[in-house]
Amino acid sequence: MHPFPAPASNSSAPYRNPEGTQLGACQYCGHCDRFGCEANAKATPLSTLAPALGKAPGFRKVTNAYATRVLYDPQARRATGVRYIDLRSGETYDLPAEIVILSAWVFGNTRLMLLSGIGQPYDPRAGTGVVGKNYCYQIQPTVQLFFKDEELNPFMGAGGLGMVVDDFNGDNFDHSNLGFLGGGYISLNSTNGRPISFRPTPPGTPAWGAAWKRETAKWYRKTAMVLCEGMNYASRANSIDLDPTYRDMFGQPLLRMTFNFTQNDRTMADYLLGKAADIGRAMNATIVAPQPRKGDFNVVSYQSSHNTGGTIMGRTPAGSVVNRYLQSWDAHNLFVLGSSVFPQNAGYNPTAAAAATAYWCADALVKTYLKSPSPMVQL
Repeated sequence: MHPFPAPASNSSAPYRNPEGTQLGACQYCGHCDRFGCEANAKATPLSTLAPALGKAPGFRKVTNAYATRVLYDPQARRATGVRYIDLRSGETYDLPAEIVILSAWVFGNTRLMLLSGIGQPYDPRAGTGVVGKNYCYQIQPTVQLFFKDEELNPFMGAGGLGMVVDDFNGDNFDHSNLGFLGGGYISLNSTNGRPISFRPTPPGTPAWGAAWKRETAKWYRKTAMVLCEGMNYASRANSIDLDPTYRDMFGQPLLRMTFNFTQNDRTMADYLLGKAADIGRAMNATIVAPQPRKGDFNVVSYQSSHNTGGTIMGRTPAGSVVNRYLQSWDAHNLFVLGSSVFPQNAGYNPTAAAAATAYWCADALVKTYLKSPSPMVQL
């Protein structure tokens, strides 16, 4: 195999970025993957872009604003602004705008499009419509490793502390007679050792009681996990729409997710899991414990926040919500950013690609759209 260091947005030394924001050095604190960074060493929009935006002329940030819809003129086929509720006062405001940009993650983008009546909602039974189509997730089987004579100190974790192999991702390997398409990456990272949520124990350990306490104390510093992150192709049945029953605090329909793993997902995941177990055995782990994803998908066991689809990009209005510049087919001054525009979920988290397409969109906005506001052709 061909391992390489896990890429991550952690600074290894003090660093001032091009926007003028000062970052600190990573302290290997072990709280990297679910929290803000007390050393300010992790690059996020809040830590790198927000300080620069706050100094930009004409920029205004409105906090505690709950956006409820895009104001839309279907005859003119353009967005006229955004409606939001001030959560402190309860007042509703209509904010006029020449350009509206949605960047509210997969579910927020899709819900706002549906609530605003922009684009035809996807109907999985009839196979018609586009908004809510191609919802994709990820599948993540894991192998827990236990080393009797090794000290791994998981509390010294960091986002970049790990190795990855891409040998079984995408089309990087021969799929002949394997019975599935796609693949995923395999990694061994040490990002956290939180004292409550991080309690791996070998198979057969009771879930509570004296035996559990003994085993969790014995193995806490001597365990590592090999993660498989498999891609997820779109399925006709997997989609998101407005829930017919449940509503938010303002009486608007909540979003409903309909999703399950396909046979391709399960076969691919089992294959990756076998390769991950081979890595564990080659590392001479005392115990190699594969943990496959079995049964139907459920949200109880968290695995990932990396969703895609719902407002997918494409070449024609018949099969997509936005064009390649992330411009809505139904409102030329509405742009949708984020991984909701991706029609599939690759064997990698979509964050970097979402950032790249945001830059692509911004470039087209400045160089083309602002000079002549209209639908941009597929160049």
